[in-house]
Amino acid sequence: MTTKKIAIFVDVQNIYYTCRQAFGRQFNYRKLWQQLTNEGQITSATAYAIHRGDDGQLKFQDALKHIGFDVKLKPFIQRSDGSAKGDWDVGITIDILETANEVDSVILLSGDGDFDLLMQKIYKKYGTDTQVYGVPSLTAKSLIDSVCQYHEIDESLLL
Repeated sequence: MTTKKIAIFVDVQNIYYTCRQAFGRQFNYRKLWQQLTNEGQITSATAYAIHRGDDGQLKFQDALKHIGFDVKLKPFIQRSDGSAKGDWDVGITIDILETANEVDSVILLSGDGDFDLLMQKIYKKYGTDTQVYGVPSLTAKSLIDSVCQYHEIDESLLL
């Protein structure tokens, strides 16, 4: 039997803020990695983050790299009206589309409903197993409904 090939894509900002809002705690990426390595071979793992350059964030990014994630950074942009811009949706979408036909399973960590059409598309086009990890109260129903498997982020996946 061949080993299942897994690709992981993490919407870091979404996971950080939803875990903080729902639990007041941080997500345990190492625990997730250990769980997924029992299910197959992680052929790619990418974490998409915003670069602010503060020490805490740099330590976190180093920790992700140490676990095995490729960390992609975008600059943090503060708009003149005070709002912030730093969205990886298009980058994540492109990478998933480029990877989906090379793996057995695409795993997305995000609660963002904007990814629902993407997950439906890769399942229909390639038959790729699609999974989402998200905080139950903060994950779009359309995203949950679009994937083969939805995994609730709960106490067992928190630091």
